[in-house]
Amino acid sequence: MTISIALLTFLLCIATAASFDDSASLRASKRDKESDETTKEGRPKKTTKKNVFGNVLQLCSTEGMALTGFTRDGRCVEQQDDVGSHHICIDLASIASTGKNFCAVTEQPDWCDDKMVCSDDSDEKCPVKDWCVCQWAFAAYIEKAGGCDAIQEINCEATNMEALIAYKKEAKKKKGADQNIVNAFECLKQRCKL
Repeated sequence: MTISIALLTFLLCIATAASFDDSASLRASKRDKESDETTKEGRPKKTTKKNVFGNVLQLCSTEGMALTGFTRDGRCVEQQDDVGSHHICIDLASIASTGKNFCAVTEQPDWCDDKMVCSDDSDEKCPVKDWCVCQWAFAAYIEKAGGCDAIQEINCEATNMEALIAYKKEAKKKKGADQNIVNAFECLKQRCKL
């Protein structure tokens, strides 16, 4: 049985999302990182990362939302061990034209409707609303939803420029370009008016 790299990456994205709901260890790790350059919630006050417009990358999750990001700092940034490249910020509270959310369309367990650690570091659990999804899962989502016009809202100000760069690199291939990635590149350009 052959499993594609995209499928393995997609499954890793699912596992990564599920593994970050341990609020006690998350709070402890955030406190350990606290310094003069972070907010009381442990999020960096500033970032050098850019969004798809070339401006400062904005927070994907804000007050009243579950804390997102591979590093769980509210931004769609990565570290070297983020195989899925969680760079695309989408509004999981919106519904695709299929009437289904991201989890249902991509056939994942429905963590999209879960409540997780809040971005404001309260003891409450908050709904998953704006969320950083993997580049490759986003590309598969577009295809499974029926195209760019059928997907949920994209928060372009909080979508990392790295996604656009990676998609563009694949789209420029003269032969063998992954059509789902090319479609994701075109979708980001369309939805973000690039």
